[in-house]
Amino acid sequence: MTLMKAEVRPMKTAAEQALAKSFAAAKPTLSGGTEIAERREGAFRNFEALGLPHRRVEAWKYTDLRALMREAKPIAGAPNAVARQSAEAAGKALSGAGARRLVFVDGTFVAELSDTSGLEPGLKITSLAEALTQGGPKVLERIGRASPAANDAAFALNTAFMHDGAVIEVEAGARIARPIHLVFFYGAVEAAAVVARSLVTVDKGASLTLIESHEGPDSVEYQSNVALDLSIGDDACLDHVKLTSEGERALHISTLTAEVGENARYRDFTMTLGGAVARNQLFVRCAGVGATIDLRGASLLKGKQHADTTLSLDHAVGGCQSRELFKSVLEDESRTVFQGKIIVRPDAQKTDARMMTRALLLSEMAEADSKPELEIFADDVQCGHGCTTGALDDELKFYLMARGIPAKEAEALLIQSFIGEALDVIELEPLKAALSDATTAWLLARG
Repeated sequence: MTLMKAEVRPMKTAAEQALAKSFAAAKPTLSGGTEIAERREGAFRNFEALGLPHRRVEAWKYTDLRALMREAKPIAGAPNAVARQSAEAAGKALSGAGARRLVFVDGTFVAELSDTSGLEPGLKITSLAEALTQGGPKVLERIGRASPAANDAAFALNTAFMHDGAVIEVEAGARIARPIHLVFFYGAVEAAAVVARSLVTVDKGASLTLIESHEGPDSVEYQSNVALDLSIGDDACLDHVKLTSEGERALHISTLTAEVGENARYRDFTMTLGGAVARNQLFVRCAGVGATIDLRGASLLKGKQHADTTLSLDHAVGGCQSRELFKSVLEDESRTVFQGKIIVRPDAQKTDARMMTRALLLSEMAEADSKPELEIFADDVQCGHGCTTGALDDELKFYLMARGIPAKEAEALLIQSFIGEALDVIELEPLKAALSDATTAWLLARG
């Protein structure tokens, strides 16, 4: 008697089936030549093998995308005149920084709303759609190289569907004083999906401040899948600040990958205010001795918002220092997730790495899940991690109220102080002030 082995294939969800149909329909229209088309195809086959991540996938344990993404929206088309006009005011909350604006409406670069004239010496800016069409070797190499996010389903989808984004190059030694602001705005009246990828290169000894903001209407259930690929050369400096204030029904997934060179400095701050579901995942690698990394974030959540920060920091070489600090303020039935992993490779001696996450619960129904991890394979290191979760300190609140400060104002002062420690990583004062104002606006909206 011969036993037959039946192949077990998991059933595809409606969203996965819709994505397969969308990819088949979109392939002929997506930018890029044969090489890019092959990479898109390979990425989508990788996604098909993985499927939408669910709670049994460890990295997505607390953010079950298969359950949260019941349907896949169609890929957004070119923005119409109304959407373009609506985008003129996008990102204005951060305008005090005097940044050069690069505006993307429904995932498409809009030149007439962007400031690309009079570029500083050593600075080059193009759109991804244009770069993919021209097929330059640098872009092909960046898109094709092995990525630490390669086995992530959301990143695979981004590679398959990537339509537009910014390609920014800062030549060796160039110091770009004026920040660059990537403004992503959703302006369509119908629900759709936006897929964008940006590539940023800061060569040896160069410096740049990069701002990124995402926003859209509360009335549309749109989806956003964005990726940012950073390459930071030896002795270079890059500061990156991101503000996520998507519409209250939006699904926002972002993937950041960064490679940091020898004696380079990389600082990153992410603030999450909007979106029904937001997942910010960061894959950062110390590639050169003496690299210094400071990653921070703050989430201010209400209602039933769900925000997930997942971080993987790879100390691949020795003599590097990293600091991570992430804070959350939650009320109503909101939920925050922090998963942070520091990996210290066998050759990464003299590593100094510290990670902390803190959550402030303003409601008994709010939930904070924290999972800090260390994987250490070297013996001469200083590493630590920790997490705290709790309510406002009643004694501190009473201290302020005893000096004539009303209860709500006392709470606001304590919350601003709590968030302020994470904001300290931002050196550009107008930008720090704008994000502090965003915190104040959130507090005032509490009622």
